[in-house]
Amino acid sequence: MVIHKKYFLFIIFFLLTAGLLAQEANLPAGQPVQISKKKSELSRLRDEINSLQNELKLKSRKEKESYTVLDNYNKQSFLLHRLIGRLKNEEEQKESEITKTEEDLSRIKSEIQSLKKNYAKYVVAIYKRGKPDELASILDAESLEQALLRYKYLQKFSERRQKDLAKLKENTDQLLVYKASLEKEKQEKLLLTNEKEEEEKNLNIKREERERILTAIRNDKSALKSELAAKRSAEIKIQNLINRLIEEAEKRRKAEEERLAMEKLKRKTNEKVVASRTDEVLPKLNNAGNYNVDLSTAGFASFAALKGRLGWPVERGRIVRKFGENRNEKLNTVTLNYGIDIKTTSDADVRAVADGVVSAIDWLPGYGSVVIITHKGDYRTVYSHLSDIFVKEGDRVKSGSMIGRVGESLEGNVLHFEIWYSRNKQNPEVWLARK
Repeated sequence: MVIHKKYFLFIIFFLLTAGLLAQEANLPAGQPVQISKKKSELSRLRDEINSLQNELKLKSRKEKESYTVLDNYNKQSFLLHRLIGRLKNEEEQKESEITKTEEDLSRIKSEIQSLKKNYAKYVVAIYKRGKPDELASILDAESLEQALLRYKYLQKFSERRQKDLAKLKENTDQLLVYKASLEKEKQEKLLLTNEKEEEEKNLNIKREERERILTAIRNDKSALKSELAAKRSAEIKIQNLINRLIEEAEKRRKAEEERLAMEKLKRKTNEKVVASRTDEVLPKLNNAGNYNVDLSTAGFASFAALKGRLGWPVERGRIVRKFGENRNEKLNTVTLNYGIDIKTTSDADVRAVADGVVSAIDWLPGYGSVVIITHKGDYRTVYSHLSDIFVKEGDRVKSGSMIGRVGESLEGNVLHFEIWYSRNKQNPEVWLARK
């Protein structure tokens, strides 16, 4: 009996020692805040602006008052708008990261305070009562069952203390990481804000110079001819844009059909080989098209149902160039218009005529900044001659949503507006509600 008792005490002592000494703090590495500034896109925009600016430097004083130079300033303004938009998005993203880091800091500080309070209670208890003799409390047990219960309790208590200490160290380390990250994010946001403000100053300078040139050549017949020629070229480019969007939409539709077919086959067969084939195909399908945005029109109201009662893209204005052939009285020439030109007031707001998704934003000589919106049923609307653009590719807009402001051309503040059904040009006057 004595032998059994000694053997029992030895086992208990071994378990207790192992349980108390084998605890190690496991400190996971803090995940750094991921920052994506899209430097390549910003650099590309800056390079293009610098290239246009260098072109201007090579012009003579006389050449600097021409339609070509006006178009140069128009494109620079468009690119500066895009650059400022990118910087603004980065600034907003940085602000969001700062807010998240501040929340993490607050949470970590709160956890540290809680852990310190808990450990302080333990220290006070030890000071008042003295450290308990853990081995003695087990040896004094009246039975093996009671000894095991006491051992498990002491083991859990010890583990809790070790975990609290490890967590306290982990949180203290994280606190330093978050503080450094917060300081870095604030510095980066300050740089972005300064960059954006500097580019906004550059944009204002370009606008002033553009206005000066526009005033100087407004009644120049050669400039008017150049603008008409640029518009004819732009119409073809818009048609090419529409064709490209249709082709990309068709690719996405086929890709979605293939994906659904793969999923259906996978559900039916439940074979690993099908799963591996699906994994190979899906990345290719998801990358179809040049715009990495969701262009689905699901959930939008029917565009076709709006025929004859479509909202106007500007609140006030009159049609100065109709759909189809138009004669220019000043130049005595006939031109073909794929849409309508609406003369309106300075800086008039341009609004989406129906629910849709912004599928392309581009710059074209003659028409300047262009926005194309895709609507339900393979319909698209085109808005050209914009000075400011408040949307980006992939934005889902509601009918009446502001997408930009009308810019100024040689003919004044004129919005060029088109409607397309697939590859077929539509007469917007047939669609717009009567005023």
